[in-house]
Amino acid sequence: MREFDPIREVMKQMIEVSQAELDVFLKDCFTRTYKRKDLLNEPYKRADHVCFINKGIIRVVIVDRQGTDNTIHFALENQFIADYASFLQGTKSIQLLEALEPTEVVVIPRKVVEWGYENMTEGEKLGRLIAEYYFVYLDNRIKNIYTKTPKERYDEITEIFPNIHNRAPQHMIASYLGITSVHLSRLKKESKVKT
Repeated sequence: MREFDPIREVMKQMIEVSQAELDVFLKDCFTRTYKRKDLLNEPYKRADHVCFINKGIIRVVIVDRQGTDNTIHFALENQFIADYASFLQGTKSIQLLEALEPTEVVVIPRKVVEWGYENMTEGEKLGRLIAEYYFVYLDNRIKNIYTKTPKERYDEITEIFPNIHNRAPQHMIASYLGITSVHLSRLKKESKVKT
């Protein structure tokens, strides 16, 4: 099935995997489409699957005690996404995964992930590589908040998320950068003047 072609290719790039392993791994997976603003997960429920993004962009949000949405991450095509802490620890999800445009994902249920760990030759390596990628991303994000200026973070965002300014509303990008929308507008104007 064509909708599984992208995940097959990404998995082949990450690990040594046979066609037979891929076929069994993907047989209980399925695709799901979401409209703009749809949530991919149920808030405050245990995450029971991981998604692979075929098409679209997903914003990861945490709502603070004052009820403010805080954008902590964006995920793009060919990336895996979930509330990983909820998935791994069996705790309630506090992250919301929101589609920012029409989005198609491959849903990988928990039993498939567990089958992969136990039965694929490099299944545990795949899980480790995904976890390492996400850890390094989050570690860099935390360091950047404390060591880089808002301008430096703004300049880097398109390297991390190509074409983000055309795919996500400015207030969400400002939230991700930890600045106000007004500050983001100033940074954009400054960048245009210099080019």
